[in-house]
Amino acid sequence: MSINWQEILFHFLGGLGLFLYSIKTMGDGLQQAAGDRLRFYIDKYTSNPFFGVLVGIGMTALIQSSSGVTFITVGLVSAGLLTLRQAIGIVMGANIGTTVTSFLIGFKLGNYALPMLFIGAVCLFFTKNRTVNNIGRILFGVGGIFFALNLMSGAMAPLKDLQVFKDYMIELSKNPVLGVFVGTGLTLLIQASSATIGILQNLYAGNLIDLQGALPVLFGDNIGTTITAIIASLGANIAAKRVAGAHVAFNVIGTVVCVIFLVPFTVLIHWFEATLNLAPEMTIAFAHGTFNITNTIVQFPFIGALAYFVTKIIPGEDEVVKYEPLYLDEHFIKQAPSIALGNAKKELLHLGNYAAKAFDLSYKYIIDLDEKVAEKGHKTEEAINTLSHCPFKRSSQPKRK
Repeated sequence: MSINWQEILFHFLGGLGLFLYSIKTMGDGLQQAAGDRLRFYIDKYTSNPFFGVLVGIGMTALIQSSSGVTFITVGLVSAGLLTLRQAIGIVMGANIGTTVTSFLIGFKLGNYALPMLFIGAVCLFFTKNRTVNNIGRILFGVGGIFFALNLMSGAMAPLKDLQVFKDYMIELSKNPVLGVFVGTGLTLLIQASSATIGILQNLYAGNLIDLQGALPVLFGDNIGTTITAIIASLGANIAAKRVAGAHVAFNVIGTVVCVIFLVPFTVLIHWFEATLNLAPEMTIAFAHGTFNITNTIVQFPFIGALAYFVTKIIPGEDEVVKYEPLYLDEHFIKQAPSIALGNAKKELLHLGNYAAKAFDLSYKYIIDLDEKVAEKGHKTEEAINTLSHCPFKRSSQPKRK
């Protein structure tokens, strides 16, 4: 049987491009529907690492990008609004949240892809209501995901009759380390773990790879998604490097453990598949979720140790811009007014120092056009705005009833 390589390549690449665009469209719709307050929610609900995990899950499920959540987290750590321990909790949650797409694929809604695309387009182009537009983006994104999967699945179907492809899949089953490298490389190339896992779901559904060969590739996908954060942190500050380093360490440790226990892990997933009568796509989704949830449960008690390890391998200190008053405390107003007045004077000087610093940074940027200087200037301006509208330290503010 002759294989039309041009048709396979065009259908696969076209499907992959549509898949990536659809994920972004769906994420944009979800993010805009939730409102542009992601930083606020992360800052408010991450008082400890456990809540950080929950926030990471929710935020990644919303914007469909664990890298995006990691970037937001890096910014908050750099600003002094989050500690490294809190950030690691968010990163752990982001890994769980990114499994949403694979579970969505597992529902096999391919027959409804075209109607969803049509309804989404109508909502986008024939109404001016912002909420309806956002719903349209979500529907168009979901429909595009399934239509893209149909294209890629059709493109890969002829490969099961190709002997060299069969031999390669058998080699992956025998060599889990090779599978990890393949998964890492694919995700690094495509820059989206959801896409590579979607491809893996299609391969498993088409009997092109067995479960023991698919799982190491899945583990590698999770490592590959951390490379984006590493690349982004290369020219960034130490806080960014530490968060990216923690993300890599977390996934590498989880992968090493799961590869060591690959046989029992495979048996567990087979048990899920048989007991729950899972479709092949949903089986891979369950494997993805099981890996990330188990990895988080096992490593969560050691967040402090992970933060210490990352701090040691990436030493140094950043200049941190504080976003809250240093001296104001509501309790002094009634108990010691004279102290409160003295502290108010100190806080005014503190605010004045930030204003002077902002002026110096603005002048320096005009002369040097250095983007890092511009970033510091923006952070300082944000701190000034926050200090101007935040009368007391958060620890001293009364709780809302």
